[in-house]
Order: sequence, then structure tokens, then C-alpha cells
Amino acid sequence: MSEFTIRTRKFKSNPLLGRKQFVLDIIHPSMANVSKKDLAEKLKSMYKVHDVQCIQLFGFKTAFGGVRSSGFGLIYESLDKMKKFEPKYRLKRAGVDTGKAGAGRRGKKDTKNRMKKTRGKEKSKARASGGKK
Repeated sequence: MSEFTIRTRKFKSNPLLGRKQFVLDIIHPSMANVSKKDLAEKLKSMYKVHDVQCIQLFGFKTAFGGVRSSGFGLIYESLDKMKKFEPKYRLKRAGVDTGKAGAGRRGKKDTKNRMKKTRGKEKSKARASGGKK
């Protein structure tokens, strides 16, 4: 971790959503940008957070000429609250939500079309084979 300074503005505690929310101002004269992982580690120590995964950072803009950036931060009380209130795309970004798993769009279409061509017991065999031939 290189030298950078973090300041928080507009700090609010939001008990309904179980989080603290704030605007982050980062001053980083010796580097182009600061990674969100480094920022989360520093915020963890600043606000005594038990789990780094409960910290969400997004919407960062670097000022012209570098040196300072600003963005938005959320610190959730627990991972459950985070899963409940955060949008799915941000959960995927954080590596918390893996998304849906299953047959893809093309595989479903292939299965459906294979089932159209068969009758009786073969139809259930075609369904069981899924996307395979």
C-alpha cells in the first residue's frame, strides 16, 4: 500500500438499511489511482469493521490531473443486510453473489427443439439429456 489519505464527508448512519453511508475523498499524490481493496482495508481499520466484504465502494471519479479522487462508500452491519439491500450487480462485483446457474439460453432452445421431434418415452430421454447430444 502506497501513501494515500482518506477523508469522509456526508457521513450518515442508516439504521433502516443497516448501514453507514458516506462520500469518500482520497488524496493520492504519488500514484495514479488507489485500488478499492486498499481503500476497504484502510476503512476497515478506521471504522472497526469486522469483515471487509461488508464494505462497498463505487462511483469513483478521479479529478483532472490525478492527485485526488472521490466516490461513494457503504459499510453494512452484516453480510445478510448487504445481500438483502444491495443490487445484484454490485454483489456480483464484490464476489458475494455468484448469480444463477443452469442451462444456458442456447441449451434450453436445443432441448425444446429436440423434444418437438420425439414422441412418448423418447421425449423424456431427450429432456434428461439436456444440452448434450
